[in-house]
Amino acid sequence: MRPSLLDPLFAPITSLEGVGPKVAGLIEKIVPADLGDRPARVGDLLFVLPHTVIDRRSRPGIAGSAEGAIVTLDLRVDRHQPPPRGNRSVPYRVFAFDETGEIALTFFHAHAAYLEKALPVGEDVVVSGRMEWFNGRPSMVHPDHIALAADAASLPLVEPVYPMTAGLSGKVLRRAIAQALARLPVLPDWLDTDVARRHSFPPLAAALARLHDPKDPLDVSPEGAAWRRLAYDEFLAGQVSLALIRARRRKYSGRPLVGDGKIESALRTALPYSLTGSQEFALSEIVADLARPERMLRLLQGDVGSGKTVVALLAMARAVEAGGQAAIMAPTEILARQHLATIAPLAEKAGLTVAVLTGREKGRDRADTLARLADGSVDIVVGTHALFQEPVKFRDLVFVVVDEQHRFGVHQRLAITAKGEAPDMLVMTATPIPRTLVLTAFGDMEVSRLTEKPAGRQPIRTVTLPLDRVDELVGRIRDAVADGQKVYWICPLVEESEEIKLMSAEDRFAVLAEDFGNAVGLVHGRMKGAEKDEAMRAFKEGETRILVATTVIEVGVDVPDATIMVIEHAERFGLAQLHQLRGRVGRGSKPSSCVLLYKDPLGETAKRRLSVMRETEDGFLISEEDLKLRGEGELLGTRQSGTPGFQVARIEFHADLLETARDDARLILNRDPELTSARGEALRILLYLFGRDDAVRLLRAG
Repeated sequence: MRPSLLDPLFAPITSLEGVGPKVAGLIEKIVPADLGDRPARVGDLLFVLPHTVIDRRSRPGIAGSAEGAIVTLDLRVDRHQPPPRGNRSVPYRVFAFDETGEIALTFFHAHAAYLEKALPVGEDVVVSGRMEWFNGRPSMVHPDHIALAADAASLPLVEPVYPMTAGLSGKVLRRAIAQALARLPVLPDWLDTDVARRHSFPPLAAALARLHDPKDPLDVSPEGAAWRRLAYDEFLAGQVSLALIRARRRKYSGRPLVGDGKIESALRTALPYSLTGSQEFALSEIVADLARPERMLRLLQGDVGSGKTVVALLAMARAVEAGGQAAIMAPTEILARQHLATIAPLAEKAGLTVAVLTGREKGRDRADTLARLADGSVDIVVGTHALFQEPVKFRDLVFVVVDEQHRFGVHQRLAITAKGEAPDMLVMTATPIPRTLVLTAFGDMEVSRLTEKPAGRQPIRTVTLPLDRVDELVGRIRDAVADGQKVYWICPLVEESEEIKLMSAEDRFAVLAEDFGNAVGLVHGRMKGAEKDEAMRAFKEGETRILVATTVIEVGVDVPDATIMVIEHAERFGLAQLHQLRGRVGRGSKPSSCVLLYKDPLGETAKRRLSVMRETEDGFLISEEDLKLRGEGELLGTRQSGTPGFQVARIEFHADLLETARDDARLILNRDPELTSARGEALRILLYLFGRDDAVRLLRAG
């Protein structure tokens, strides 16, 4: 069903001259498209963009050329000086001159016949390369380009520099890209004329030509018009495809979930506090969505400790009042048990039955839970992705809450949907996602934000401390433990590693145990579920006072009387992760502190990260900073988890284009939902070009 117009771009790159299987394998390493299992195609090469240029326009003459500068020289060849016969270690030199002086062009292991032909004595030539001066004498070792004066026009004066990989030569890659450009067919334009004019976007072919054959360093700048045009195309493809998915989802209409409010008010009575203003507002948005016949898909963003779980529980109560079942799914077993501990006591007071289902439930317990889900005697089930495996059947699943969305890709969202008659879905995240990324990754969702902390939450004092003062810190912790406080101590590794010289969790546990004995616990990802639970229980109940852990405790763990968070080698963590970890303290009524232990010397990025952590506790501000420091690929976990790894767009340069692309996509789909108009047909081509074929298949599926 792909338009035949695109066939030249969908041919494998091995169809290009000079690209065999070996070279193709190397090129695949630098292609920005997510290839999955498919081989690279000719069209993928169009989006391998240069990150800089070599500017050969400087022609200062021999005497005016600075050490290390890349220059182009107009020379006359004077004489050749081959090495003595049998002595290959001496270089071959060609002496040439201009009106300012003489230069030695130096070649190691050279072929005399080639040099005599390329640099004939008495001829005018143009050479380009890096200038070197030895004892006041100018030299150029292995010039990058040599041409006779008559052929000087063939010399690239501004040369694009591409991302490279070991074994792949720049020349081979440039030749392959030039062939790909030559195969670009004349494509219909999918841009709205007003948008193109307002942003001064060149036509697609002109934009690609400018980027791959630049005449000026500005031509390859991400902020230049050519790159911005391609970034807009990519955003538009993404937004059209999200809008199509959203429209298709709406077709699977849900059903209105309206309750009498009895269970909700019983839950509110059981709560030991009243909701914040932003919790009330988010809940009212969710309740309004549930009451509509269309299916709900909403993202609930809230900083660590802003009370998302309670909002989710009150929303689930609505679903149960309407006669259905609700499920809440967490990415890890620790977090699932945590939700259970928060939800079960409140739910039971309101007369709701709650069950848990993770990979650990076995035998009779599991069979019993499965039977109760199938006959409807369980109202709310808490679990991991085990909830959505084949044998699990629900009597009537109408509402699903997914916690920590960035751990679940779009595919898992669809698997959940298949378990009920198009259940309403609420996705929660404590990773504050910048607005720009919400548009790219979650453009198919409505968004609610919790912006306040629940009453009584204490601010967290954050300090940085070099690792060589760790003994002082241990002394302070001794006082804090004697005072009845609890401490988290986070390490980046589970056990000592040959490659990375860092204190591991096991080592730190051993060191602290010498000082504090049985008051120290340990939890990390390689422990069995039951061991982790036991370590968490002992810490929660005060049997241990210090918990040494890896980042398994990053998400969702709740010990209200823990007041100190130590993060060892804080320079090795991203901002979002540091913020998540810090949010594990400050959950009770006592003042809390976070100590970021770092190893000198710090790089610029690490310095900036640690100072941002000292300056603010605002998760949304931190996430915007994280985006600037890291780029969008990593911010949502990994590039592979259905997150927006862009081929050409760079959020830090092109964020302003995203909203325009979203508005444009919504407008076109309102007017032409099946993309059958001339512009609609052009947009289908755009979707194929940027690998959004799944959205085109949705159109075909009707």
